[in-house]
Amino acid sequence: MRSVRARAALGATLVVAVALIGAGLAVLLVLRANLIDQADLQAEVAARDVAGQLATGTPYDELELDDEEDHPVQVVDEEGRVVIVSKDLRAVTGTGATGVTPVPSASAGATPSPGDDDDDGDDDGGDDSSRPDAGEVSSDDPEFSDGTATVDRTTADYRFAAVEATTREGGTLTVYAGAPLAAEQEAVGTVRGAMLTGLPVLLVVVAGVTWLVTRRALRPVEGIRREMAAITASEDLARRVPEPDSRDEIAALARTTNETLTVLEASVERQRRFVADASHELRSPIASLRTQLEVAEAHPELLDLPGAVADTVRLQVLAADLLLLARLDAGEKPGGGTVELGALVREEVSQRNGDRIAVAVEVPEGGAFEVNGSRGQLSRVIGNLLDNAQRHAEGSVAVSVAADGRGVRVEVRDDGTGVPEDERERIFERFVRLDDARSRDDGGAGLGLAIARDVAARHGGTLTVHRAEEGGAAFRLWLPRPA
Repeated sequence: MRSVRARAALGATLVVAVALIGAGLAVLLVLRANLIDQADLQAEVAARDVAGQLATGTPYDELELDDEEDHPVQVVDEEGRVVIVSKDLRAVTGTGATGVTPVPSASAGATPSPGDDDDDGDDDGGDDSSRPDAGEVSSDDPEFSDGTATVDRTTADYRFAAVEATTREGGTLTVYAGAPLAAEQEAVGTVRGAMLTGLPVLLVVVAGVTWLVTRRALRPVEGIRREMAAITASEDLARRVPEPDSRDEIAALARTTNETLTVLEASVERQRRFVADASHELRSPIASLRTQLEVAEAHPELLDLPGAVADTVRLQVLAADLLLLARLDAGEKPGGGTVELGALVREEVSQRNGDRIAVAVEVPEGGAFEVNGSRGQLSRVIGNLLDNAQRHAEGSVAVSVAADGRGVRVEVRDDGTGVPEDERERIFERFVRLDDARSRDDGGAGLGLAIARDVAARHGGTLTVHRAEEGGAAFRLWLPRPA
């Protein structure tokens, strides 16, 4: 039951079973109700026919009781005594009066029937004015009941209808007429048997079809699983899982898996390249510093102390950059404080005492340029942009702060040679330096712009490079205002 196919087949089978059982019960109930209604109608017709004959004064021994086997009749008086029964009726239940032997006073020939003359024998010469009016049959709905009747030694279930009739003498008789339920029982039994026979077969078919359809639908998933297992075992992220031709959820899963593998491959490759580049960048200052220390150990008078300090500072800056990149790659989120970019730019420029070119600051007075984020990280971004401008500027470096739509824009410009258009995205990659930068860069490792863009992205902003009015490069940092 741990298999998806097995659970799907079981679930579909249970759902179909519940639906079929519910539908079958409904069909049986409706069929039984309809057949019982037909039996009620037959019993009512037979009862009213006999009641009508009694109401018109037909003698008991002259009553027409048709189909006595199909419609057994029992008539009782007001005191519950049986006065008439069908010829072959031997026993009856469900009528309230279980006797099948008429009382002697009501037997044929024992006493005058409702149609005979009075006991005193007076004859008024045909004057019927003293006779009571003809009787009536009750127009109320008859009462129905279930019972049994034994007709000619055969016992069966019947549906009885009770109809009251008033005789010409004013007496009240209750006529019970039955209709057989054999047809209803046979029909219900046949349908029930067919359902009980067909239901298991149908459920087996549903389970089998569901199993096969699910197996076919999940076959691509097994291919994806095997390929992922092979990728995990071989550690070859260049492999991809097979994508089915269908446009269903399985195909979407395969495409998403391949996209994830592509991103993962790029991430691993970037990580490997990062490690290789970091090792290369660290090797040079470490080798230089070791050489200077070994020379100083053998010849103290030849110690290049400023060079050793410069190499140590370069190592310190590189280590700090690598640590910051590691924190950014780990998903470190900036702090939730508010930073005023205008004040931050003034503060960062005021602390740069060793710049070879003075930085021109353009920040409108009284402007509110607040953003959410980490003050330290944003200060690092502005410092990296200014460092880059100082390396490439010919004679001027400027930084400006202005409102830009729903955010704040910080722009750092220089009058250098600028950045070629086809290189404007590559310079933001880690350890990337253009050829001219390699020849002029003093200690740069190619991480400053990469760190600046990563920090901008972590703050929900952007960092792009354009051509400045002065002819050099213009780096534009855009950050959103607080919501």
